Amino acid sequence: MTTSISVGKHEPLHVEIRRVAMRQPLEWLRRGWDDLKAIGKPGLAHGALIAILGAVLLMLGSTHFYLTAAAVTGYLLVGPVMTTGLCELARRRAAREKLGFDESLRGLSRNPEGLMHFAGVLALVALVWFIFSAVVLDTAFNASVPSLAVALWGGAESIGTQQMLGYIACGALLAAFVFSVSVVAVPLMIDRHASASDAIRASVRATFANLPAMLVWSAVIVAVTAIGFLTLLVGMVWVAPLLGYATWHAYRDLIA
Repeated sequence: MTTSISVGKHEPLHVEIRRVAMRQPLEWLRRGWDDLKAIGKPGLAHGALIAILGAVLLMLGSTHFYLTAAAVTGYLLVGPVMTTGLCELARRRAAREKLGFDESLRGLSRNPEGLMHFAGVLALVALVWFIFSAVVLDTAFNASVPSLAVALWGGAESIGTQQMLGYIACGALLAAFVFSVSVVAVPLMIDRHASASDAIRASVRATFANLPAMLVWSAVIVAVTAIGFLTLLVGMVWVAPLLGYATWHAYRDLIA
């Protein structure tokens, strides 16, 4: 008996992109709200965990503006991966499958390799941002990155308004990049077992094929997320599942 093993290149997943109306993101948010009410506690549990993680990061970075901004930015950059369980709950509700916190965790096992690779990409982007932002502060804005003592115990080092706005602008550019590569990535990996590279390519294609709608969707995400932060992350318990469910509906409309 002989056994043959074939080694070849990964076959790209064929994904057909739909075009949607500019106002469609508001419909995704409405459907997400319906899911939030219908799914209830399992989704709120995910929201609570996401809020707790954000609170821990903010406490660790509270000694200096640079650290606070880095913590918030890193939190938002890895945000798409944190919606995995929520997208699974939305998928299960649409398929009329059992809903529960334990069932939501099965989303992680549906495509662990793809999700792990995608998380690695986002983590690398966050690391590059931390390094790049330190360079920007030091060279362009003449503001130093805090020393270890300041990072641990706080101190009088400060950053001016102009430097702060420039720093935020740089972070916004990076956030736009992450948005474009993740807009349908997680639900596509869960639903069709796409690889991370296929999911990223599909997200970029969906973004550029629907720029007006994507501008509205990004503005909605920023506005709703801001509510979560303005309420000292208490609101994130509801905001996170709302956006997670809406992301699933965005995927269902954008991918044929």
